[in-house]
Parts: sequence; structure tokens; C-alpha cells
Amino acid sequence: MGKAGKSGRKSSIWRGVPRWARICTVFGTVLTMLSGMVLVGTEVLMARYEGAVGKADLFGDQAAGAQPKKTDIKGPLNILLVGIDPRTPTAAPLADSIMVLHVPASMDRAYLFSLPRDLYVDIPAFKKADFPGKTTKINAAMSFGSRVPGGNPDAARGFELLATTAQNVTGIKRFDAGAIINFTGFQKIVDAMGGVDMYVEREVRSEHKQPDGRPRPGNPHGEGYIGPQAVYEKGNQHLSGWQALDYVRQRYPKNGVPDSDYGRQRHQQQFVKAMVGQAFSADVVSNPIKLDKVLRAAGQSLIFSGRGNSVIDFGLALKNIRPNTIQMIKLPGDGVYDGKKYKGEQFKPGVSDFFTALHNEQLDPFLLEHPEFQNKTK
Repeated sequence: MGKAGKSGRKSSIWRGVPRWARICTVFGTVLTMLSGMVLVGTEVLMARYEGAVGKADLFGDQAAGAQPKKTDIKGPLNILLVGIDPRTPTAAPLADSIMVLHVPASMDRAYLFSLPRDLYVDIPAFKKADFPGKTTKINAAMSFGSRVPGGNPDAARGFELLATTAQNVTGIKRFDAGAIINFTGFQKIVDAMGGVDMYVEREVRSEHKQPDGRPRPGNPHGEGYIGPQAVYEKGNQHLSGWQALDYVRQRYPKNGVPDSDYGRQRHQQQFVKAMVGQAFSADVVSNPIKLDKVLRAAGQSLIFSGRGNSVIDFGLALKNIRPNTIQMIKLPGDGVYDGKKYKGEQFKPGVSDFFTALHNEQLDPFLLEHPEFQNKTK
């Protein structure tokens, strides 16, 4: 694995870049990872990208009788980004990554925070899926809500229940947009860009992949895997699509991630930021063929709802946001136990103050007073 040679670019790379090369969209995090990426471009590329993006009623607006209504997009905004990794078309999806992109009224920066997939919460009843409600891990809301009696699961319906659950947890009254991101599609985006340059904060060994990208065989004598492992060395690295996706999936201390799922959240956020920076690079924006491949791969990886506004509308509204103006947030938590049985995660008391600051548009002073909430990106 070679050293990264293009990391650390500033927004100055836009100087001299032709206007047609600035196509605009919001990825979702990756991913997990979902992410925000700001490019603006020609009508041809914009139309091509818009046509590639999947669309669905993610918030149940149409089912409730509301008609999609296009409005001026003004801050503050809250955008819910959910990453799924579907194993089969008939398997109910789990939310492997849950992120919220908060954009303040100034519309010139953003804050990205994750909700732990193991967050122990009350998932409300959901009649559309005959779900009575349950207290369990938040990532299961996607699965419970997606159930269709006698049919294949509906990810959009699952997103609706997850969005309601996330609103209850965060106190956010209404999400302004949402996206489901297929993790497998992110691999295609990275490959279309020619790989991604990112900083690996410590050596991580893959649980799932061999050094050549093939799956590790299962252990015939018990749980887990055997054989050689892909290794991601500490430092600046250039990762291919499968390597980037594999790296952000790792979450076990035995593989080099001592803080488990919180470490994986941090790695996902670091990847999102690196991916945004790569998308902004002159190597992508000044190459029409590569740019077109990236946009089509991104579009095919998304299911988006702007509640009346298109993904291009949101991209244009967020055109002043740059990679170095996206603040990564970590929300501290600890385990919930019933005796010795682990049930999930819970937020520490200070997180409620973070959500209060978010609602009051006071995140900057909050983060100055609580620097421990700022996730390091290197």
C-alpha cells in the first residue's frame, strides 16, 4: 500500500477550475458513510447525475397526504444519512451507519455527527410494518420498519421509522432531507476517483479480507476467520475502493480499534472527509471523463429525498461548504448492561447539552467549551 501523495489540499484548488467542473451534490456517510460534497456544473452533467439518483418517499410525506413542495432551501438544516450494507435483496436492512449533517443558518459550514448503531433506544410503534414498538438498538429500527407482510423489505419504509426514532433521540423536530447510501456503491465511487488518500491513525488489521482483497475463510474449529489479513499501516495511505470500505468496517480491539464502534464511527467520518477532499481535487474536477464516472457511481449509490427539493437543489444551496469547513463531532457514550449482559450503548449526560446547543444555533461556543466533542480527522 503506497503512501498518499495528494492529501491536505485546501479549497484553493478551485482557483482556475472552469465553472463547468463544479457539480454539486450531497453524498451520504459512509457511510457510511454518508457525506457532503459540493460541486456545481453544466446542465448536462447535472441532469445526468439527477437522473441516476434513486428517489423514494423516505419520510412518509406522500403516504400522509402531503404533496412534494419545492421551497427555498435555507438554514439551519438537518440531513439524515444512513448507510446500509444489504447482504441479499430479501434480507431486511440494518442501519450500519447513522449520521446527521447539521448546517447552520449561515450555510457556510457543517457539523457531522454519528448516532452509534448500538444506541439503546425506544423504537416507536409503526403501523405500516405491523411493528408494536420495542426498546433495543437503534440500527434495528431500519429492519423493523422495512417489513412488508408477504413481500420483500422496503428500505424507504425502514428509513421512515429510523428517522422518527432519531428525531426522538436528538430532539430534532424534522429532517430537511435524507439519503440511504449503499456501502457497496461507495466502493465504486472510490474506484471511479482512482482511490482515496486518507490518514490511518493506527495500524488496523482486517477481520474480513486477505491482503489481495479476497474474503478470509471461516474458522472450521469455531467462530471468526483464519488466514492472512489485509493490514492498514499508520500514516498517509492511498486506498482503493475495497480497501477503504474494509478499513471503515473494522471495529474490534483485536484488529487495532481499541475503542470499538466509536473508533469505527471516527474512521467513517475521517473517510467521508477524505472522500470529499478527493472529489474536490483537480485530478477529478478537471477530468470530464473521471468526473462523469464519479457522479454516475454516486448517483447509483443513493436513494434520496429532499422533501420537494432535488439533490441538485441541495447541492447548489450548500455550495459554500468546503471539506475544511465540515466539523466532525463525537458524541461520548458507554455501555448499558443487564447484570453482565450487554444491551447496547447510551449517551453520557453531556450529550443532551450538545443537542440543546444544536437547537439554539450555539454549536461553536459549545465546542469551544467542550473540545472533547471535536473528532480528530488526523
